[in-house]
Amino acid sequence: MLQRMIGAARLDAHTFEEVEDDHGATRQAMLVVIIVSIATAIGGLAAADQLIVGLIFGTIRGIVGWALWALVTYWVGTKILNTPGTHANWGQLARTTGFAQTPGILQVFALIPVFGGLIALIASIWQFVAMVIAVRQALDYESTWRAVGVVVIGFVIVIIPLLIIGAILLGPG
Repeated sequence: MLQRMIGAARLDAHTFEEVEDDHGATRQAMLVVIIVSIATAIGGLAAADQLIVGLIFGTIRGIVGWALWALVTYWVGTKILNTPGTHANWGQLARTTGFAQTPGILQVFALIPVFGGLIALIASIWQFVAMVIAVRQALDYESTWRAVGVVVIGFVIVIIPLLIIGAILLGPG
């Protein structure tokens, strides 16, 4: 799993092809999502007394967001922006997009004064690029721009329910 995470972080298309084809890698992809969710929760902590709630909520949000993200990218990629060569299922998108979250581990450094925000921004951009490669490989696209379209459209579709769920769980204030 670690070698696959390194390959995903290196933006290696072969790594994404490997996890796409390995049905057993779905659990590994979910573990990557959990690790990244924990790192993000730690990096985003405003107060130590919120650690447990932040970790629990962040992990649940990460897993739900990942599953929803895989479903939306599958749907957008195979129904709206499909090509004659597009062949994919939810599991393939789940595995590749799960590993594409690997650079998000750097979100843990968001706690660092002054530079934390910059590190978090770099990690987010890196995740976006990894996501584009993951989607391109899972959907068997020849065009990277088509994969960018799937990622951007998918992001818009996924972010709205996640914001609503977050508002409901966190309540007013």
